[in-house]
Amino acid sequence: MPKFRKPPSPERQAEAVVGRLVNLGALRRNPERPASVRTVANHRDCLLQIARRIRGDGLELRDLTPDTAVEYLRSRTADLGQKALDMHRQALQAMLVHVSRRLPEGGRLTVVRSLKPGRRGGRAYTAQQVRMVAAAQRGRNALSTLIAHAAGLRAHELFTLARPGEQPPDPRPARAEKFAGRPGRDYTVVGKGGLVRLVRIPDHLASQLEERRREAPVRITDRGIHYRSRYAVAGGTAWGASFTGASKRALGWTRGAHGMRHSYAQERMRELQRMLRRSDALEVVSQELGHFRRDITLAYLK
Repeated sequence: MPKFRKPPSPERQAEAVVGRLVNLGALRRNPERPASVRTVANHRDCLLQIARRIRGDGLELRDLTPDTAVEYLRSRTADLGQKALDMHRQALQAMLVHVSRRLPEGGRLTVVRSLKPGRRGGRAYTAQQVRMVAAAQRGRNALSTLIAHAAGLRAHELFTLARPGEQPPDPRPARAEKFAGRPGRDYTVVGKGGLVRLVRIPDHLASQLEERRREAPVRITDRGIHYRSRYAVAGGTAWGASFTGASKRALGWTRGAHGMRHSYAQERMRELQRMLRRSDALEVVSQELGHFRRDITLAYLK
């Protein structure tokens, strides 16, 4: 049957679906706290891309079925990497289960594999390479690179550094060997899903960090997400761009700022395996990095 109404814009479609998902609590990773702003933003971005793509076929988000959703995913296998394709699948799945209810509770869309060539080789930097990159940066960007490497931080987590007393960590499993052999001062950061976790920063870097403590927290916006920043250090998109440029200048190549987490994971595995079995070391590193899953730690070791 032909449609006689003017279809809503892709932006309005995506906003409506995400708003419904948020109201239903469907995007919460922790039932005791609201969905993280990053999770909401990721779903909105994916749904917006999908709505724009299917508009050419005269379709709206509400028209999609499990079969047509999988067809869409298959149409993107050549231009989306596996991580992006999985994010699109998760956004479609959430919409079909909780909004249009065309998938039953607990239903899953077929996993579609990307045809786009993945990154070759690992993403980790050696400690010497990290120092060379930091030396090619200035001021707070250099400090952020050294801190991210020393504590295994994501780019946006640099904005959220705080003392544990002012931003207590969420209760999570923790082995006695957590941070073993790594002296320093404890801080907390807000990671994926809004999880607040403990991190440890070497004393000399912590001293430099404290020199940059703000008199009062300020709000910083990065990629449309707001952060409460207590320290005048670089982070997010701007720091990632600085890192990439410095890596190319110092080394002639770049593996991206996220390589700091890969470096941390590999260094900690080497340290911990001197005292623990591999499976136990994987568990400890997963706790330190804040994902609490050994299989994700394994991905950082490639």
